[in-house]
Amino acid sequence: MAAMMRQKRKQILTISRLLRLLAVLLAMSSVPAAAASLVTTIVTDRLTGVAIEGYDPVSYFTEPDPQLGSPDFEYQWGGVPWYFASAANRDIFMRNPAIYAPQFGGHCLTSLTRGYLSDGKPRLYVISKMKLYLFYSVSNREAFLQSTGGSLETALANWPALASQLTGEEASTAEAVVATVGGPAN
Repeated sequence: MAAMMRQKRKQILTISRLLRLLAVLLAMSSVPAAAASLVTTIVTDRLTGVAIEGYDPVSYFTEPDPQLGSPDFEYQWGGVPWYFASAANRDIFMRNPAIYAPQFGGHCLTSLTRGYLSDGKPRLYVISKMKLYLFYSVSNREAFLQSTGGSLETALANWPALASQLTGEEASTAEAVVATVGGPAN
């Protein structure tokens, strides 16, 4: 009888440990989902919720290669945090974010021309007519470089309808990002 009771206690302890582990795993899995659901209008890191995976948007224009930003130089814009490599870059961005933020919220320009959304990768970019564009893949970037004008016009035409499908905590975020996207001559 005593052996049977010990066996039951072991089973109860094992089940309770499994339930605790399951609760921890569920809590951990909800963090990325919560961060990803904050705002989908601007491309963010799915784990941290930081815009363009923490890269400094000003550095695309001032450095040979984009620089990772730091939480020490953070600025909230469009409902998400943006990181900067220096206080000076943060201050420059604060004055006019639309100049430095990636167009289309960081969504892949080539995907937009094809009528769907995909997140651009911060290391796959082109600066064209003083605007920053991100791309999902090297082949998408190459396709854009082959037909810059036509791709940009099609993406601009498709963007309002696609942007209206995006959600976020702030209703004005999609409007803010749509407003930053200018025409090909801008």
